[in-house]
Amino acid sequence: MPPPCSLLCRLATLLCVWALCQAQLDTKLPPGTPIIQLRLAGDKHKHYEGRVEVYYNGEWGTVCDDDFSIHAANVVCRELGYVEAVSWSPSSKYGKGEGRIWLDNVHCSGLERTLAQCESNGFGVSDCKHSEDVGVVCSQRRIAGFKFISTLTNNVESLNVQVEDVRIRAISSQRKRVPMTEGYLEVKDGGKWRQICDLEWTEMNSRVICGMYGFPGEKRYNTKVYKKKNYWGFGVNCTGNEASLHGCKLGHKVELRGNTTCEKGLPVVVNCVPGRAFAPSHAQGFSKAYRVEQPLVRLRGGANIGEGRVEVLKNGEWGTVCDDSWNLEAATVVCRELGFGSAKEALTGGKLGQGMGPVHMNEVKCSGFEKSLTECYFNRDALGCSHEEDAAVRCNVPAMGFQNRLRLSGGRNPFEGRVEVLAEKNGSLVWGTVCSDSWGTIEATVVCRQLGLGFANNAFQETWYWSGDVSADDVVMSGVRCSGTEMTLAQCLHHGKHLDCPRGGGRFAAGVSCSETAPDLVLNAQVVEHTTYLEDRPMYILQCANEEHCLSSSAAAATSSSYRRLLRFSSQIHNNGLTDFRPRAAHNSWIWHECHRHYHSMEVFTHYDLLSLNGTKVAEGHKASFCLEDTQCEEGIEKRYECANFGQQGITVGCWDTYRHDIDCQWIDVTDVVPGDYIFQVVINPNFEVAESDYTNNVMKCRCRYDGHRIWIGMVSTTSNTWFPCV
Repeated sequence: MPPPCSLLCRLATLLCVWALCQAQLDTKLPPGTPIIQLRLAGDKHKHYEGRVEVYYNGEWGTVCDDDFSIHAANVVCRELGYVEAVSWSPSSKYGKGEGRIWLDNVHCSGLERTLAQCESNGFGVSDCKHSEDVGVVCSQRRIAGFKFISTLTNNVESLNVQVEDVRIRAISSQRKRVPMTEGYLEVKDGGKWRQICDLEWTEMNSRVICGMYGFPGEKRYNTKVYKKKNYWGFGVNCTGNEASLHGCKLGHKVELRGNTTCEKGLPVVVNCVPGRAFAPSHAQGFSKAYRVEQPLVRLRGGANIGEGRVEVLKNGEWGTVCDDSWNLEAATVVCRELGFGSAKEALTGGKLGQGMGPVHMNEVKCSGFEKSLTECYFNRDALGCSHEEDAAVRCNVPAMGFQNRLRLSGGRNPFEGRVEVLAEKNGSLVWGTVCSDSWGTIEATVVCRQLGLGFANNAFQETWYWSGDVSADDVVMSGVRCSGTEMTLAQCLHHGKHLDCPRGGGRFAAGVSCSETAPDLVLNAQVVEHTTYLEDRPMYILQCANEEHCLSSSAAAATSSSYRRLLRFSSQIHNNGLTDFRPRAAHNSWIWHECHRHYHSMEVFTHYDLLSLNGTKVAEGHKASFCLEDTQCEEGIEKRYECANFGQQGITVGCWDTYRHDIDCQWIDVTDVVPGDYIFQVVINPNFEVAESDYTNNVMKCRCRYDGHRIWIGMVSTTSNTWFPCV
């Protein structure tokens, strides 16, 4: 039998552990702690950020940024149901608040359960102005099991909806439909899913929910198939322009009375209308490829469907939008206009790449209900705006389950591997490989987009070094050819059930590597337009150019004393992407050309063509990348690439490479061209050898007229003197 002292020690230990557990389980605040409620307000770019506002003593007020820290931001975010804070911002980043400044010189350890427990000057004691209102950015993740508790006895309608999660739960007859557009609206509070009484429910509320789930519109539903369930204790009040339910206010409290709760109503049901690209059609399943519904606005430079830099068409020319005053309301108008839901994020600072050309809109202000961004108020004077301030969006898109039918296998990380597809074979679904014949960067781009892994980095036609799933070696898809706009690999042209893959799968299966960022080359059309001229050059000094096939075929029979007529011009190629443009070939595999005495890092970097008005090629040229380097850069950006001494080649983000008009092969040989009207075309990276975020801006076209002696660039009509810039 152990001595009495030992028993007492063990008993004391057990009591201490029990007391500690009880303290952790006790959610009550210490006596005397002020009762407050928090919300995030102001001009937001995300729904989980904003100006910190405190409800105390019957009045909403703000918090001063003096002594505020990330620890205080963590307390704020956790009190609102988010896992943690990402950052905080001083100096009224989200706009100036109104009313009292409730807290100043706030000091938190980060362990407090409410901001009211942190040390401060005391409520209402402050020497700050609203220009010092503090804001926070919270993590998107919600606290598991978070339960909303209202401490307000009245004015509950001034609070934002704070729940752990939101979902649309389909009834049994709708569960296999993709996308799932109709079902009960349920909120997760305190770890339990609850439905909402529809007595105060409005179309504006449904509009917000549908927007959250990637749908631009809502419609009525059949009430007969829905029955009463388990209700949440609050209604919801949305204005309709909120980006998510968390931006809506609480409605009236609902008295929970068991089976008699919401006795005169039913659970809220939403019925959403998908955008055209996501709407099922009886003829072909889903739309073959993503296409916008309005031609006046487009997204460029985004890795995934529903995101990109916002560009607007004005007077026949695409331009960008300045990020001054850019917010979720304006971003949501863009998203809905293009057939998506509400905006997840309004991005600023050229975060999805910088555009070219004019800045068409500045200081955009939308109510959120406009049909098009072009209907919003904006300042037409974009003076002071540069492309470093280009606005962008990330939209909510419907859950289509595309990632479940494709996977990467055997790679060193989740961003690379052999492409394996889930396909039907002998009446069952099996995993198999994709034939690598004709497999290229465009096809890899679609794979990376479908998996949500960003941009294609490389396309591989051999994958023996990636040991994929042996049971998936058989080819189930061949003849794949994509345009690059498809949402899934299945939407690309392919052989269907009649496979044709001579090399087979296994080690010769298609593979990809993906990247979250990519370069984006854009040709400066004005430089081409302003530097174009004709030159008659003797054949005897064009021998090196002839060896590199820079002259037309008739030059092969030309004498050394004859002349070639050359259409010469300069090209200035900008990298507006988010990562440097580098040749695909390794440094040691570049090709040496003895005549010009330089290396080619890309055998074909640009195509130069003269086309008839019906698109027939009448003359052509091409340019190898004998020297990809940073000729000049924007202010504050250092050059990284220069060709001297067999140096590394590439174009840095924010820099440009200039091929001057007076170097070899910087021309089109027009010796055999007859006078007339033509289209002058330049295409960068024509074989898609290097992956980019946007290939659509790699082409420049100009109307031109040649009279046999002179050439004019930019003319629209042969019957008028109307001119327009090259595009």
